[in-house]
Amino acid sequence: MNYVDGFVVPVPKTKLAAYRRMARIAGKVWREHGAVEYVECVADDVKPGKHTSFPQSVKLKPGEVVVFSWVVYKSRAQRDRTMKKVMTDPRLLKMMNPKTQPFDGKRMFWGGFKTMIQL
Repeated sequence: MNYVDGFVVPVPKTKLAAYRRMARIAGKVWREHGAVEYVECVADDVKPGKHTSFPQSVKLKPGEVVVFSWVVYKSRAQRDRTMKKVMTDPRLLKMMNPKTQPFDGKRMFWGGFKTMIQL
């Protein structure tokens, strides 16, 4: 079964185009280093909940939107190999400066997931 990394990040709407440009480069880097699939999605129907929600999870501020992303790998082992390469790729390192990123990395969250069902 595949292995998936998921990411949720708040992005100011005024910086969404810059985020999209960055994500295109990141996606290319991930795919070149072994990812099977790379997907970035912008929130369209995610309202604040009573207890928790996507907006609450990133402490969404006015003028921001939630971006939900995932990267698919053939296995956890492949993910680990891919991540080592991705995290040392100069194209990605160039984008990792918190002062120039088009989002607040402190409110981003992520994790790795084993596939339970795949249809």
